[in-house]
Amino acid sequence: MATIVIDGKTYEIPTGKNLLETCLTLGFDLPYFCWHPALGSVGACRQCAVKVYKDENDTRGRLVMSCMEAVTPNQRISISDPEAKAFREQVIEWLMTNHPHDCAVCDEGGSCHLQDMTVMTGHDYRRFRFKKRTHRNQYLGPFINHEMNRCIQCYRCVRFYKDYAGGKDLDVYASKSNVYFGREEDGILESEFSGNLAEVCPTGVFTDKTLKEHYTRKWDLTMSPSVCQHCSIGCNTVAGERYGTLRMIANRFHGQVNGYFLCDRGRFGYEFVNADKRIRQAWTGESVVSPEQLLNHMAPAWNQSKKVIGIGSPRASLQSNFALKALVGADNFYHGVSDNEHDLADLAIRIFREGSVRTPSTREVEKADAVFILGEDITNTAPILALAVRQAVRHEPGKAADAVHIPGWHDAARREMAQQSKGPLFVTSVHTTKLDELARDVYRAAPDDIARLGFAVAHRLDPQVPDATDLPEAVAQLADRIAQALLAAERPVIISGACCESGCVMKAAANVAWALQKKKQQTGLVLTMLECNSLGLAMMGGHRLHAAFNAVMNGHADTVIVMENDLYRHGKADEVDAFLSKCQRVIVLDHLLHKTVSKASVIIPAGTFAESDGTLVNNEGRAQRFFQAYEPTDIIRESWRWLLTLGHRIGNSRMAPWQNFEDVTLAMDREEPLLRGVAGVTPPSAFRIAGQRIARETHRYSGRTSQQANINVSEPKPPEDPDSPLSYTMEGFHGQPPSSLIPYFWAPGWNSVQSVNKYQAEVGGSLRDDDPGVRLLEPRTEGTLPYFVGVPERFRPLDDHLWIVSLHHIFGSEELSAHAPSVAQRVPQPYILLHPSDAAALGVETGHPLVFTIESQSYRLPVKLSDVLPVGIAGMPYGIDGVPYADLPEWAIVPRGNQRQNLNDLSYAKRHA
Repeated sequence: MATIVIDGKTYEIPTGKNLLETCLTLGFDLPYFCWHPALGSVGACRQCAVKVYKDENDTRGRLVMSCMEAVTPNQRISISDPEAKAFREQVIEWLMTNHPHDCAVCDEGGSCHLQDMTVMTGHDYRRFRFKKRTHRNQYLGPFINHEMNRCIQCYRCVRFYKDYAGGKDLDVYASKSNVYFGREEDGILESEFSGNLAEVCPTGVFTDKTLKEHYTRKWDLTMSPSVCQHCSIGCNTVAGERYGTLRMIANRFHGQVNGYFLCDRGRFGYEFVNADKRIRQAWTGESVVSPEQLLNHMAPAWNQSKKVIGIGSPRASLQSNFALKALVGADNFYHGVSDNEHDLADLAIRIFREGSVRTPSTREVEKADAVFILGEDITNTAPILALAVRQAVRHEPGKAADAVHIPGWHDAARREMAQQSKGPLFVTSVHTTKLDELARDVYRAAPDDIARLGFAVAHRLDPQVPDATDLPEAVAQLADRIAQALLAAERPVIISGACCESGCVMKAAANVAWALQKKKQQTGLVLTMLECNSLGLAMMGGHRLHAAFNAVMNGHADTVIVMENDLYRHGKADEVDAFLSKCQRVIVLDHLLHKTVSKASVIIPAGTFAESDGTLVNNEGRAQRFFQAYEPTDIIRESWRWLLTLGHRIGNSRMAPWQNFEDVTLAMDREEPLLRGVAGVTPPSAFRIAGQRIARETHRYSGRTSQQANINVSEPKPPEDPDSPLSYTMEGFHGQPPSSLIPYFWAPGWNSVQSVNKYQAEVGGSLRDDDPGVRLLEPRTEGTLPYFVGVPERFRPLDDHLWIVSLHHIFGSEELSAHAPSVAQRVPQPYILLHPSDAAALGVETGHPLVFTIESQSYRLPVKLSDVLPVGIAGMPYGIDGVPYADLPEWAIVPRGNQRQNLNDLSYAKRHA
């Protein structure tokens, strides 16, 4: 701790920070542009000037940039000194010389950091009378809009995009006094994190193009705290609504999960909520029915059924899955995932609960000084985790900067000293990943060979782990290097997951972590899951999907409720067809049209996350709640509410006492052993601050009385929310509620997203009352699992066969986001990826169709080639529309003669086109 004096008042503050961070943490309003809590300091904008004095006798002082000045004991500074204030006002004036007078039409108007800082400095009159500099804007793809004339050259965009996120196609170009931030030519921004430019940019240069399509001022949005639905990391978001449609997803700061950033899938995938494929009516047979008619139809049908089974979903909330389980009974509740995914999720829970290694948060991964990735392409399966790994590789080079006393916040100096040095990162995968460029070693092999490497590394850490025999010399040496690097690290992290679809790989990762834990107490093990609530569904318990198929096919059940699940994404088409056709009644409860819905006899319209309350469990076992952004229209209801109403109608005694969301959650907390504590994720619905609910709308919200004036000039009564402490109006508490209930960030003088610093205990740290969520899974300290045994055999190619593995894509592999129009533009076309030697042996080339069979299911996909893919292995995109489901990895039969016939058919078709 150090004592400093700011404008005559003494403060006790921690050392190691710069003056700007310190002043903001203490609650002072000090303007800045180029500095960002996650990016550090470069001193580019000169906006944060303060006066620093030598001692109490110094009355003159000197001007310094507070972001570039370290805190020292007994330091004396002044923010309000007239000279410092005049300097800051002059800086903003020349920064604004070329800035257009377009606040009224700028997308950032009213939520702009530049506006806030201009007002904060007192600048209100422009003396510049000459022609302004102008630029041509670029097309940057479906996510980001470009308005270069608004730029003030703070360099935040390229520092985030290039230095922090590793992007290659956005840069700064300069000629004399002209500075341009953009691409070499028009084109789609390639980074998976490009959407963060809209929040990182302090002006309106980079803005959300999807919001522009249905633009609303941000203060006119009804906003709710939410959780991303598009991967297992559980990033916190703000969902904004206007006129009954979801208009925007923005980042909601979480100090342990996503920090200040979101991936593009999480930020722009929300538009499925407004998609034309939404189910907005209830159907029985061919007829649209009212809610009462629907219930009147279902109650007698339920009683006439031999047995009703329920199929849950890894993309539905805990409450919805629990309500379905209660409705049909635990013996009749099935996980709506493939058997392999079911087993992998169960394996992950065993590793987390019975192993000895804790799962670190994303923020803790950033602090790792050695990372070993087994079998995962986390840029595509868990993008924010990949962003954390990019920061982790900076720690070892940073030790040299520490040795010469360059502080951690001095970003430019530390990067200059590190140059291209990177910390120990080892990546093993079937195909290339974007993290390969940072890795010390890259190993590409079949999943079984990746597992063998993992077992070999674990054996070198602890001889009690079974070793992989007959390793090639190069692989054995690689295992030695990885083991040595992990042992030399202070905070090593092992990353694997269910997305590699190999239990052997996950077991190998657990062995490495457990062996390392014996010598390194700060070891971390991260396992990613396939969907947003995969782990939560597994923690609830339930049977395999094929057991549901067997129950119907064997005549033990004749009615099925499929909740928020397209079974064709989790089972082979012929098996799902047979199962659904055998059912006497197929009841589908979902919000999007898909193939399973087309086979339903009853369709029930469910609410999306924006229209629902619920809880998800992320990959670290952290339970987090999302809240309704708006009440659904028509007869759309939350899945759990439909199931609860049906339970009451048919006389389900277990569900009879439940009346609302809180009752369902409390029952789940009591009855599900692995979900104990879930009721404490957020305060109860009766929670109030000074007798008030927390307002979802800002105090600047406008147009409420006129929104429905074309229907009725009388303002309608706003909806009430019995399930949360939030209100649907601007009336209510506008201060700082508990972190899990923060619907938006705003503070006096801080209208932009930069206002988050007012909500933090320490700038860049956690929120004031700690970050949202409750961790439900922690490792044992005694009696932990023994090491896994059963080292897989070495992979060997087979003639006329290919070992097919899944390749994940950030755009397209996840079901919901693929229905967003902007994301749909980035979804790849179906393909099969081959090594050139395999393609030559089969007589096919790039673009040619390859015909093959996996477990009696036929495929015909165009060929792509990759010379880094292991021979004998083929990659098929996971979840892409047009690629039928297959339970991978699995052997495919590829008859060579059929390929020649297929090519002849193709040639004939081209000649006669």
